Amino acid sequence: METTEDALLGGRVILRQPRVGYRAATDPVLLAAAVPARAGERALDLGCGVGAAGLCLIARVPGVSVVGLEVQPAYADLARTNGAATGGGFEVMEGDLASPPPEVKAHAFDHVLMNPPFHPGDATASPDAGRDRAHRETLDVAVWIAAGLRRLKPGGRLTVIHRTERLGAILGALEGPAGALRVLPLAAREGRAAKRVIVQARKGARGPAALLSPLVMHAGDRHVADRDDFTEAAAAVLRDGAALDLDARA
Repeated sequence: METTEDALLGGRVILRQPRVGYRAATDPVLLAAAVPARAGERALDLGCGVGAAGLCLIARVPGVSVVGLEVQPAYADLARTNGAATGGGFEVMEGDLASPPPEVKAHAFDHVLMNPPFHPGDATASPDAGRDRAHRETLDVAVWIAAGLRRLKPGGRLTVIHRTERLGAILGALEGPAGALRVLPLAAREGRAAKRVIVQARKGARGPAALLSPLVMHAGDRHVADRDDFTEAAAAVLRDGAALDLDARA
């Protein structure tokens, strides 16, 4: 597999990832920023790909440890390579989230984070098998949510990023087993509808839900130059490693 070397968080995370195939962009960085982890805690990244979200979390919160679970062997190998380059704290397991390996089942985690496939199962297939598996939904998002909740400690947090169209299914899967929900819409520009959401819930909690003010990603009403145009708030997260504290935004 031909790979490239790419930087996240202003160079604090260096990733080797396929030149052709699933490539991490802003979503895993935003996902990691929303996880309220602290040093000494343990997180599980379901469907970790090449390790982008887990490694961004480790870079932002020194002392946290992350286990990544990935079903595609080639991506799991790249995640191990990327994790080894960071100096520790990231362990990668190969397996299916619906039937995880014993090493994952043996632990309860403080946090579970996930970036499930965004495209429906009947979407047009990608010519690249790895990209297609990463993007196409073969397991319903409710299966992802249930798998994550099973791996959480009581009071642990589940954090997911997904398309806005799947918000109803996500909330439905969380209702009952989890509460204190936080929903953060991600809008491309001011005044535009959010195409992505970050949803967070606490296992076993009964607190009220909160729909938060959107995080606007880009300044201005359109892209006008050959460079990024992130808002100050988005740049703080994507470049500087700032946290997205959903409780503080509620």
